[in-house]
Amino acid sequence: MKHFPIFLSIEGKRIIVSGGQQAALAKLRLLLKTSASITVYAKEAHEDIILLASKGKIKLVKRPLEKGDAICAVLFYGANEDKIEDKRSAKIAREEGALINIVDNLEDSQFITPAIVDRDPVTIAIGTEGAAPVLARAIKTDLENILPIHLGILAKIGKKFRKKVNILPLGRTRRDFWTEFYFKKGPAALLENGKNGVEASLNSLLDKFKLNKVTKGYVVFVGAGPGDPDLLTLKARKELNIADVVIHDRLIGKDILELVRREAVIINAGKEGFGPSVSQNKINDLIIEHTQNGARVIRLKGGDCSIFGRLDEEINALSNLGINYHIIPGITAASASAAAIKQSLTKRNRNSSIRFITGHDIEGYADHDWKELTNKTSIAAIYMGKKASRFIQGRLIMHGADPDTPMSIIENVSQYNQRIFSTTLSQLTKCITQNKIIGPALSLYGLAPREVSNIAEIIDHSSEVRNEKEFA
Repeated sequence: MKHFPIFLSIEGKRIIVSGGQQAALAKLRLLLKTSASITVYAKEAHEDIILLASKGKIKLVKRPLEKGDAICAVLFYGANEDKIEDKRSAKIAREEGALINIVDNLEDSQFITPAIVDRDPVTIAIGTEGAAPVLARAIKTDLENILPIHLGILAKIGKKFRKKVNILPLGRTRRDFWTEFYFKKGPAALLENGKNGVEASLNSLLDKFKLNKVTKGYVVFVGAGPGDPDLLTLKARKELNIADVVIHDRLIGKDILELVRREAVIINAGKEGFGPSVSQNKINDLIIEHTQNGARVIRLKGGDCSIFGRLDEEINALSNLGINYHIIPGITAASASAAAIKQSLTKRNRNSSIRFITGHDIEGYADHDWKELTNKTSIAAIYMGKKASRFIQGRLIMHGADPDTPMSIIENVSQYNQRIFSTTLSQLTKCITQNKIIGPALSLYGLAPREVSNIAEIIDHSSEVRNEKEFA
Protein backbone atom coordinates (compact mmCIF):
# COMPACT_ATOMS: atom_id res chain seq x y z
CA MET A 1 0.00 0.00 0.00
CA LYS A 2 1.77 3.16 -1.23
CA HIS A 3 -1.09 5.51 -0.36
CA PHE A 4 -2.60 5.31 3.12
CA PRO A 5 -6.30 6.22 3.03
CA ILE A 6 -7.41 8.87 5.54
CA PHE A 7 -10.27 11.35 5.79
CA LEU A 8 -8.88 14.88 6.10
CA SER A 9 -10.74 17.54 8.06
CA ILE A 10 -11.29 20.48 5.66
CA GLU A 11 -14.33 22.27 7.13
CA GLY A 12 -13.75 26.00 6.69
CA LYS A 13 -10.19 25.47 5.47
CA ARG A 14 -8.63 26.60 2.20
CA ILE A 15 -8.27 24.47 -0.91
CA ILE A 16 -6.44 25.90 -3.91
CA VAL A 17 -7.08 24.95 -7.53
CA SER A 18 -4.59 26.23 -10.10
CA GLY A 19 -6.12 26.15 -13.58
CA GLY A 20 -9.35 27.27 -15.18
CA GLN A 21 -10.43 24.76 -17.81
CA GLN A 22 -11.91 21.25 -17.94
CA ALA A 23 -9.40 19.55 -15.63
CA ALA A 24 -10.00 22.20 -12.95
CA LEU A 25 -13.77 22.03 -13.45
CA ALA A 26 -13.72 18.24 -12.92
CA LYS A 27 -11.96 18.70 -9.56
CA LEU A 28 -14.35 21.49 -8.56
CA ARG A 29 -17.41 19.27 -9.07
CA LEU A 30 -16.06 17.04 -6.32
CA LEU A 31 -14.62 19.75 -4.05
CA LEU A 32 -17.92 21.64 -4.02
CA LYS A 33 -19.43 18.74 -2.07
CA THR A 34 -17.19 19.76 0.84
CA SER A 35 -17.45 22.63 3.32
CA ALA A 36 -14.00 23.99 2.41
CA SER A 37 -13.21 27.49 1.17
CA ILE A 38 -12.15 27.05 -2.46
CA THR A 39 -10.02 29.50 -4.45
CA VAL A 40 -9.26 29.10 -8.14
CA TYR A 41 -6.24 30.79 -9.73
CA ALA A 42 -6.43 31.07 -13.53
CA LYS A 43 -5.63 33.76 -16.06
CA GLU A 44 -8.48 32.50 -18.22
CA ALA A 45 -11.41 30.55 -16.78
CA HIS A 46 -14.12 28.31 -18.21
CA GLU A 47 -17.59 29.91 -18.26
CA ASP A 48 -18.87 27.37 -15.71
CA ILE A 49 -16.10 28.33 -13.30
CA ILE A 50 -16.95 32.00 -13.78
CA LEU A 51 -20.60 31.13 -13.04
CA LEU A 52 -19.64 29.33 -9.83
CA ALA A 53 -17.66 32.40 -8.74
CA SER A 54 -20.60 34.71 -9.49
CA LYS A 55 -22.81 32.59 -7.24
CA GLY A 56 -20.29 32.83 -4.41
CA LYS A 57 -19.52 29.11 -4.36
CA ILE A 58 -15.83 29.66 -5.07
CA LYS A 59 -13.40 32.56 -5.19
CA LEU A 60 -11.85 33.16 -8.63
CA VAL A 61 -8.55 35.06 -8.97
CA LYS A 62 -7.88 35.82 -12.64
CA ARG A 63 -4.12 35.40 -12.64
CA PRO A 64 -1.61 32.58 -12.13
CA LEU A 65 -0.75 31.47 -8.59
CA GLU A 66 1.95 33.58 -6.95
CA LYS A 67 4.02 33.35 -3.78
CA GLY A 68 1.91 33.85 -0.67
CA ASP A 69 -1.32 32.65 -2.32
CA ALA A 70 -1.21 29.17 -0.79
CA ILE A 71 -0.47 30.19 2.79
CA CYS A 72 -2.81 28.32 5.18
CA ALA A 73 -4.16 26.14 2.36
CA VAL A 74 -4.45 22.43 3.26
CA LEU A 75 -4.75 21.08 -0.29
CA PHE A 76 -3.53 22.20 -3.69
CA TYR A 77 -4.67 20.87 -7.06
CA GLY A 78 -2.52 21.55 -10.11
CA ALA A 79 -4.99 21.45 -12.99
CA ASN A 80 -3.42 23.83 -15.49
CA GLU A 81 -3.20 21.22 -18.25
CA ASP A 82 0.31 22.55 -18.71
CA LYS A 83 3.25 20.63 -17.21
CA ILE A 84 5.47 23.68 -16.77
CA GLU A 85 2.79 25.74 -15.02
CA ASP A 86 1.74 22.79 -12.87
CA LYS A 87 5.32 22.30 -11.74
CA ARG A 88 5.81 26.03 -11.00
CA SER A 89 2.55 26.50 -9.05
CA ALA A 90 2.93 23.19 -7.18
CA LYS A 91 6.39 24.25 -5.98
CA ILE A 92 4.91 27.41 -4.48
CA ALA A 93 2.08 25.53 -2.78
CA ARG A 94 4.39 22.84 -1.40
CA GLU A 95 6.75 25.43 0.08
CA GLU A 96 3.78 27.15 1.74
CA GLY A 97 2.62 23.96 3.44
CA ALA A 98 -0.16 22.54 1.27
CA LEU A 99 -0.43 18.91 0.21
CA ILE A 100 -0.01 18.61 -3.56
CA ASN A 101 -2.03 16.83 -6.22
CA ILE A 102 -1.20 17.34 -9.88
CA VAL A 103 -3.74 16.05 -12.38
CA ASP A 104 -2.43 13.03 -14.33
CA ASN A 105 0.94 13.20 -12.57
CA LEU A 106 1.03 10.49 -9.92
CA GLU A 107 4.80 10.66 -9.39
CA ASP A 108 4.86 14.32 -8.32
CA SER A 109 1.63 14.20 -6.29
CA GLN A 110 1.65 13.88 -2.51
CA PHE A 111 -1.92 12.56 -2.41
CA ILE A 112 -4.48 11.16 -4.83
CA THR A 113 -8.21 11.76 -5.02
CA PRO A 114 -10.22 8.53 -4.85
CA ALA A 115 -13.49 7.70 -6.51
CA ILE A 116 -16.13 8.63 -3.94
CA VAL A 117 -19.54 7.25 -3.06
CA ASP A 118 -21.34 10.07 -1.28
CA ARG A 119 -24.05 9.31 1.25
CA ASP A 120 -23.15 12.24 3.47
CA PRO A 121 -22.04 11.75 6.22
CA VAL A 122 -21.32 8.21 5.01
CA THR A 123 -18.46 8.45 2.52
CA ILE A 124 -16.75 5.59 0.71
CA ALA A 125 -13.40 6.24 -0.96
CA ILE A 126 -12.11 3.86 -3.63
CA GLY A 127 -8.51 4.03 -4.75
CA THR A 128 -6.29 2.01 -7.06
CA GLU A 129 -3.10 4.08 -6.45
CA GLY A 130 -3.54 5.50 -9.93
CA ALA A 131 -3.18 2.09 -11.56
CA ALA A 132 -6.75 1.55 -12.76
CA PRO A 133 -9.15 4.53 -12.52
CA VAL A 134 -11.62 2.65 -14.73
CA LEU A 135 -11.76 -0.14 -12.17
CA ALA A 136 -12.34 2.36 -9.34
CA ARG A 137 -15.24 3.89 -11.25
CA ALA A 138 -16.76 0.46 -11.88
CA ILE A 139 -16.60 -0.35 -8.15
CA LYS A 140 -18.13 3.05 -7.39
CA THR A 141 -21.03 2.31 -9.73
CA ASP A 142 -21.67 -1.04 -8.07
CA LEU A 143 -21.67 0.54 -4.60
CA GLU A 144 -23.96 3.36 -5.73
CA ASN A 145 -26.46 0.72 -6.81
CA ILE A 146 -26.20 -1.21 -3.54
CA LEU A 147 -26.36 1.60 -0.97
CA PRO A 148 -29.79 3.16 -0.41
CA ILE A 149 -30.09 6.92 -0.88
CA HIS A 150 -31.64 7.33 2.58
CA LEU A 151 -28.52 5.92 4.28
CA GLY A 152 -27.12 9.42 4.78
CA ILE A 153 -30.32 10.62 6.47
CA LEU A 154 -30.19 7.76 8.97
CA ALA A 155 -26.50 8.41 9.64
CA LYS A 156 -27.10 12.12 10.36
CA ILE A 157 -29.91 11.36 12.79
CA GLY A 158 -27.91 8.55 14.39
CA LYS A 159 -24.89 10.82 14.86
CA LYS A 160 -26.91 13.22 17.03
CA PHE A 161 -28.10 10.26 19.13
CA ARG A 162 -24.69 8.72 19.82
CA LYS A 163 -24.17 10.33 23.24
CA LYS A 164 -27.44 8.85 24.54
CA VAL A 165 -26.35 5.38 23.40
CA ASN A 166 -23.16 5.65 25.47
CA ILE A 167 -25.25 4.51 28.43
CA LEU A 168 -25.08 0.98 26.96
CA PRO A 169 -22.05 -1.25 27.65
CA LEU A 170 -19.17 -0.67 25.27
CA GLY A 171 -18.59 -3.35 22.64
CA ARG A 172 -21.03 -5.84 21.23
CA THR A 173 -24.14 -4.38 22.95
CA ARG A 174 -23.66 -1.01 21.26
CA ARG A 175 -22.85 -2.64 17.94
CA ASP A 176 -26.03 -4.71 18.15
CA PHE A 177 -27.99 -1.53 18.89
CA TRP A 178 -26.66 0.30 15.85
CA THR A 179 -26.96 -2.77 13.62
CA GLU A 180 -30.64 -3.12 14.49
CA PHE A 181 -31.19 0.60 13.93
CA TYR A 182 -29.43 0.98 10.59
CA PHE A 183 -30.60 -2.25 9.00
CA LYS A 184 -34.04 -2.85 10.55
CA LYS A 185 -35.77 -0.22 12.69
CA GLY A 186 -34.35 2.92 11.08
CA PRO A 187 -35.22 2.22 7.40
CA ALA A 188 -38.70 1.00 8.35
CA ALA A 189 -39.38 4.07 10.49
CA LEU A 190 -38.12 6.45 7.79
CA LEU A 191 -40.33 4.82 5.20
CA GLU A 192 -43.45 4.90 7.38
CA ASN A 193 -43.13 8.15 9.35
CA GLY A 194 -40.19 10.16 8.00
CA LYS A 195 -37.48 11.77 10.16
CA ASN A 196 -39.74 12.10 13.21
CA GLY A 197 -40.41 8.38 13.03
CA VAL A 198 -36.67 7.65 12.94
CA GLU A 199 -36.04 9.67 16.11
CA ALA A 200 -38.91 7.90 17.85
CA SER A 201 -37.57 4.50 16.80
CA LEU A 202 -34.16 5.36 18.29
CA ASN A 203 -35.66 6.17 21.68
CA SER A 204 -37.81 3.04 21.62
CA LEU A 205 -34.86 0.87 20.66
CA LEU A 206 -32.66 2.36 23.39
CA ASP A 207 -35.33 1.60 26.00
CA LYS A 208 -35.37 -2.00 24.80
CA PHE A 209 -31.58 -2.37 25.07
CA LYS A 210 -31.45 -0.72 28.53
CA LEU A 211 -33.80 -3.39 29.84
CA ASN A 212 -31.49 -6.14 28.58
CA LYS A 213 -27.98 -4.92 29.36
CA VAL A 214 -26.37 -8.37 29.43
CA THR A 215 -25.60 -9.57 25.93
CA LYS A 216 -25.45 -13.33 25.64
CA GLY A 217 -22.54 -14.87 23.81
CA TYR A 218 -23.05 -16.94 20.72
CA VAL A 219 -20.94 -19.27 18.57
CA VAL A 220 -20.95 -19.69 14.82
CA PHE A 221 -19.02 -22.56 13.26
CA VAL A 222 -17.90 -21.36 9.84
CA GLY A 223 -16.43 -23.42 7.02
CA ALA A 224 -13.79 -21.22 5.38
CA GLY A 225 -13.53 -23.32 2.22
CA PRO A 226 -10.28 -24.49 0.60
CA GLY A 227 -8.46 -21.16 0.79
CA ASP A 228 -9.70 -18.88 -1.97
CA PRO A 229 -11.65 -16.02 -0.30
CA ASP A 230 -13.98 -15.93 -3.32
CA LEU A 231 -15.18 -19.41 -2.36
CA LEU A 232 -16.46 -18.24 1.03
CA THR A 233 -20.24 -18.24 1.25
CA LEU A 234 -22.07 -14.94 1.66
CA LYS A 235 -23.19 -16.04 5.11
CA ALA A 236 -19.59 -16.71 6.11
CA ARG A 237 -18.51 -13.25 4.95
CA LYS A 238 -21.31 -11.59 6.91
CA GLU A 239 -20.30 -13.42 10.06
CA LEU A 240 -16.67 -12.36 9.70
CA ASN A 241 -17.86 -8.75 9.44
CA ILE A 242 -19.61 -8.85 12.83
CA ALA A 243 -17.39 -11.21 14.81
CA ASP A 244 -16.04 -10.24 18.22
CA VAL A 245 -13.61 -13.17 18.42
CA VAL A 246 -12.33 -15.44 15.65
CA ILE A 247 -10.68 -18.71 16.65
CA HIS A 248 -9.17 -20.20 13.52
CA ASP A 249 -7.34 -23.28 12.29
CA ARG A 250 -3.73 -23.32 11.12
CA LEU A 251 -4.68 -23.51 7.44
CA ILE A 252 -6.75 -20.32 7.38
CA GLY A 253 -4.81 -17.92 5.13
CA LYS A 254 -4.22 -14.22 5.66
CA ASP A 255 -6.48 -13.31 2.70
CA ILE A 256 -9.47 -14.74 4.56
CA LEU A 257 -8.40 -13.26 7.90
CA GLU A 258 -8.25 -9.85 6.19
CA LEU A 259 -12.04 -10.08 5.92
CA VAL A 260 -12.46 -10.22 9.70
CA ARG A 261 -13.74 -7.08 11.42
CA ARG A 262 -10.67 -5.03 12.30
CA GLU A 263 -11.53 -4.70 15.99
CA ALA A 264 -12.09 -8.44 16.47
CA VAL A 265 -9.77 -10.61 18.55
CA ILE A 266 -8.10 -13.19 16.28
CA ILE A 267 -6.74 -16.37 17.87
CA ASN A 268 -4.71 -19.01 16.05
CA ALA A 269 -5.72 -22.41 17.45
CA GLY A 270 -3.92 -24.46 14.82
CA LYS A 271 -3.36 -28.18 14.79
CA GLU A 272 -0.74 -30.02 12.75
CA GLY A 273 -0.65 -33.74 12.18
CA PHE A 274 2.30 -35.26 14.08
CA GLY A 275 3.37 -31.70 14.94
CA PRO A 276 2.80 -28.90 17.47
CA SER A 277 -0.88 -28.34 18.20
CA VAL A 278 -3.27 -26.54 20.46
CA SER A 279 -5.09 -29.24 22.39
CA GLN A 280 -8.77 -29.79 21.71
CA ASN A 281 -9.60 -29.13 25.36
CA LYS A 282 -7.78 -25.79 25.16
CA ILE A 283 -9.76 -24.85 22.04
CA ASN A 284 -13.01 -25.78 23.77
CA ASP A 285 -12.03 -23.66 26.76
CA LEU A 286 -11.21 -20.67 24.53
CA ILE A 287 -14.57 -20.84 22.77
CA ILE A 288 -16.45 -21.13 26.08
CA GLU A 289 -14.46 -18.38 27.82
CA HIS A 290 -15.10 -15.75 25.15
CA THR A 291 -18.72 -16.77 24.69
CA GLN A 292 -19.43 -16.50 28.41
CA ASN A 293 -17.96 -12.98 28.30
CA GLY A 294 -20.74 -12.05 25.86
CA ALA A 295 -18.75 -12.29 22.61
CA ARG A 296 -19.97 -13.47 19.26
CA VAL A 297 -17.36 -16.14 18.57
CA ILE A 298 -16.57 -17.44 15.10
CA ARG A 299 -14.93 -20.86 15.08
CA LEU A 300 -13.32 -20.73 11.65
CA LYS A 301 -12.33 -24.05 10.14
CA GLY A 302 -10.72 -24.81 6.78
CA GLY A 303 -12.89 -26.49 4.16
CA ASP A 304 -16.19 -27.66 5.58
CA CYS A 305 -16.24 -27.66 9.38
CA SER A 306 -18.13 -30.97 9.52
CA ILE A 307 -15.44 -32.97 7.67
CA PHE A 308 -12.48 -34.02 9.84
CA GLY A 309 -12.89 -30.81 11.84
CA ARG A 310 -13.67 -32.24 15.30
CA LEU A 311 -16.91 -30.33 15.14
CA ASP A 312 -18.83 -32.71 17.42
CA GLU A 313 -16.32 -32.35 20.24
CA GLU A 314 -16.74 -28.58 20.24
CA ILE A 315 -20.52 -28.76 19.90
CA ASN A 316 -20.71 -31.14 22.85
CA ALA A 317 -18.66 -28.76 25.00
CA LEU A 318 -21.11 -25.93 24.18
CA SER A 319 -24.23 -28.05 24.59
CA ASN A 320 -23.15 -29.13 28.06
CA LEU A 321 -23.27 -25.47 29.11
CA GLY A 322 -26.39 -24.52 27.15
CA ILE A 323 -24.49 -22.20 24.77
CA ASN A 324 -26.30 -21.53 21.51
CA TYR A 325 -24.62 -21.98 18.13
CA HIS A 326 -25.25 -22.55 14.46
CA ILE A 327 -23.18 -23.94 11.57
CA ILE A 328 -22.33 -22.40 8.21
CA PRO A 329 -21.02 -25.06 5.82
CA GLY A 330 -18.08 -24.47 3.50
CA ILE A 331 -16.68 -25.96 0.31
CA THR A 332 -14.60 -28.98 1.28
CA ALA A 333 -11.15 -29.62 -0.22
CA ALA A 334 -12.41 -32.74 -2.03
CA SER A 335 -14.92 -30.73 -4.06
CA ALA A 336 -12.38 -28.00 -4.83
CA SER A 337 -9.77 -30.60 -5.83
CA ALA A 338 -12.14 -32.39 -8.19
CA ALA A 339 -12.92 -29.04 -9.79
CA ALA A 340 -9.19 -28.32 -10.12
CA ILE A 341 -8.61 -31.52 -12.14
CA LYS A 342 -11.86 -31.06 -14.08
CA GLN A 343 -13.43 -34.22 -12.73
CA SER A 344 -16.62 -35.11 -10.90
CA LEU A 345 -16.47 -37.02 -7.64
CA THR A 346 -19.19 -39.44 -8.75
CA LYS A 347 -20.06 -40.74 -12.19
CA ARG A 348 -22.79 -42.99 -13.54
CA ASN A 349 -21.53 -46.54 -14.19
CA ARG A 350 -18.21 -45.71 -12.55
CA ASN A 351 -18.79 -45.00 -8.88
CA SER A 352 -22.04 -44.33 -7.06
CA SER A 353 -20.24 -43.38 -3.86
CA ILE A 354 -17.04 -41.75 -2.67
CA ARG A 355 -15.15 -42.14 0.58
CA PHE A 356 -13.67 -39.28 2.54
CA ILE A 357 -10.80 -40.72 4.58
CA THR A 358 -8.06 -39.21 6.73
CA GLY A 359 -4.41 -40.19 6.79
CA HIS A 360 -4.17 -39.90 10.55
CA ASP A 361 -6.26 -39.46 13.67
CA ILE A 362 -5.51 -38.69 17.30
CA GLU A 363 -3.92 -42.12 17.78
CA GLY A 364 -1.62 -41.96 14.73
CA TYR A 365 -2.10 -43.39 11.25
CA ALA A 366 -5.78 -44.01 10.61
CA ASP A 367 -7.00 -47.50 9.66
CA HIS A 368 -9.81 -48.06 7.17
CA ASP A 369 -11.59 -50.84 5.29
CA TRP A 370 -8.67 -51.20 2.87
CA LYS A 371 -10.10 -54.27 1.15
CA GLU A 372 -13.24 -52.36 0.19
CA LEU A 373 -11.09 -49.53 -1.23
CA THR A 374 -9.22 -51.90 -3.57
CA ASN A 375 -12.31 -52.29 -5.74
CA LYS A 376 -11.55 -50.88 -9.21
CA THR A 377 -14.57 -48.56 -9.03
CA SER A 378 -13.57 -47.08 -5.67
CA ILE A 379 -12.91 -43.36 -5.44
CA ALA A 380 -11.56 -41.81 -2.25
CA ALA A 381 -10.58 -38.32 -1.12
CA ILE A 382 -7.64 -38.62 1.26
CA TYR A 383 -7.28 -35.74 3.71
CA MET A 384 -4.09 -35.13 5.71
CA GLY A 385 -2.31 -37.91 3.84
CA LYS A 386 1.19 -36.55 3.11
CA LYS A 387 3.01 -37.95 6.13
CA ALA A 388 0.87 -41.10 6.05
CA SER A 389 1.35 -41.67 2.31
CA ARG A 390 3.67 -44.68 2.63
CA PHE A 391 1.32 -46.27 5.17
CA ILE A 392 -1.72 -45.71 2.91
CA GLN A 393 0.17 -46.92 -0.16
CA GLY A 394 1.33 -50.08 1.62
CA ARG A 395 -2.06 -50.95 3.09
CA LEU A 396 -3.85 -50.58 -0.25
CA ILE A 397 -1.34 -52.63 -2.26
CA MET A 398 -1.16 -55.27 0.49
CA HIS A 399 -4.94 -55.69 0.28
CA GLY A 400 -4.89 -56.11 -3.51
CA ALA A 401 -5.10 -52.63 -5.01
CA ASP A 402 -3.65 -52.23 -8.50
CA PRO A 403 -0.32 -50.32 -8.18
CA ASP A 404 -1.25 -48.50 -11.41
CA THR A 405 -4.41 -47.03 -9.89
CA PRO A 406 -4.43 -43.36 -10.94
CA MET A 407 -4.08 -40.71 -8.28
CA SER A 408 -4.13 -36.92 -8.26
CA ILE A 409 -2.47 -34.80 -5.61
CA ILE A 410 -3.62 -31.21 -5.33
CA GLU A 411 -1.49 -28.91 -3.19
CA ASN A 412 -2.85 -25.54 -1.98
CA VAL A 413 -6.07 -26.16 -3.86
CA SER A 414 -7.89 -23.06 -5.18
CA GLN A 415 -5.04 -20.73 -4.20
CA TYR A 416 -2.55 -18.77 -6.31
CA ASN A 417 0.21 -21.33 -5.58
CA GLN A 418 -1.90 -24.38 -6.40
CA ARG A 419 -0.02 -27.34 -7.87
CA ILE A 420 -1.53 -30.47 -9.40
CA PHE A 421 0.30 -33.79 -9.69
CA SER A 422 -0.86 -36.77 -11.74
CA THR A 423 0.61 -40.03 -10.43
CA THR A 424 -0.24 -43.61 -9.49
CA LEU A 425 -0.61 -45.49 -6.23
CA SER A 426 2.84 -47.08 -6.56
CA GLN A 427 4.45 -43.65 -7.07
CA LEU A 428 2.47 -41.79 -4.40
CA THR A 429 5.19 -41.35 -1.78
CA LYS A 430 7.89 -40.71 -4.39
CA CYS A 431 5.75 -38.01 -5.98
CA ILE A 432 5.26 -36.23 -2.64
CA THR A 433 8.95 -36.44 -1.73
CA GLN A 434 10.48 -35.51 -5.08
CA ASN A 435 8.19 -32.54 -5.61
CA LYS A 436 8.59 -31.29 -2.05
CA ILE A 437 4.87 -31.09 -1.45
CA ILE A 438 4.83 -29.26 1.88
CA GLY A 439 1.62 -27.24 1.61
CA PRO A 440 -1.80 -28.62 2.54
CA ALA A 441 -2.60 -31.32 0.00
CA LEU A 442 -5.49 -33.63 -0.81
CA SER A 443 -5.09 -36.89 -2.73
CA LEU A 444 -7.82 -38.24 -4.96
CA TYR A 445 -7.49 -42.03 -5.17
CA GLY A 446 -8.85 -43.47 -8.42
CA LEU A 447 -9.04 -40.16 -10.30
CA ALA A 448 -6.61 -38.67 -12.80
CA PRO A 449 -6.88 -35.13 -14.19
CA ARG A 450 -9.32 -35.12 -17.09
CA GLU A 451 -7.16 -33.10 -19.50
CA VAL A 452 -3.56 -32.93 -18.33
CA SER A 453 -2.45 -30.69 -21.19
CA ASN A 454 -5.15 -28.12 -20.45
CA ILE A 455 -4.55 -27.69 -16.74
CA ALA A 456 -1.82 -25.25 -15.77
CA GLU A 457 1.17 -26.44 -13.79
CA ILE A 458 0.32 -30.16 -13.85
CA ILE A 459 3.16 -32.60 -13.31
CA ASP A 460 2.55 -36.06 -14.71
CA HIS A 461 4.28 -38.73 -12.59
CA SER A 462 2.40 -41.65 -14.09
CA SER A 463 4.93 -41.60 -16.96
CA GLU A 464 7.67 -42.61 -14.51
CA VAL A 465 5.83 -45.87 -13.94
CA ARG A 466 5.65 -46.60 -17.67
CA ASN A 467 9.33 -45.79 -18.17
CA GLU A 468 10.38 -48.08 -15.32
CA LYS A 469 8.39 -50.95 -16.82
CA GLU A 470 9.88 -50.39 -20.29
CA PHE A 471 13.45 -50.68 -18.97
CA ALA A 472 12.72 -53.53 -16.54
